[in-house]
Amino acid sequence: MASTPDSHLRALRWRCRRGMRELDVLLTHYLSHHYAAADSLEKAGFEALLDCQDPEIFSYVTGRAECQNPAIQNIVRVLQRGFDG
Repeated sequence: MASTPDSHLRALRWRCRRGMRELDVLLTHYLSHHYAAADSLEKAGFEALLDCQDPEIFSYVTGRAECQNPAIQNIVRVLQRGFDG
């Protein structure tokens, strides 16, 4: 069965459900409000970020660690700007 845009978004929404409520809120907000307008590099970074474990993601967005993957670094910067307002 071929993947449709709607099924892809549903799958991403499911992947945004994390063990940490803070990450649920942050990732779901990005998906709902920014993902559709993102370029392909940013979308790829977001999807790669979703492959990471919760403590890793939390460390990246809080600035406690820096990811070596440039695509993930890019999306982390986007998410961090969301914290700043």
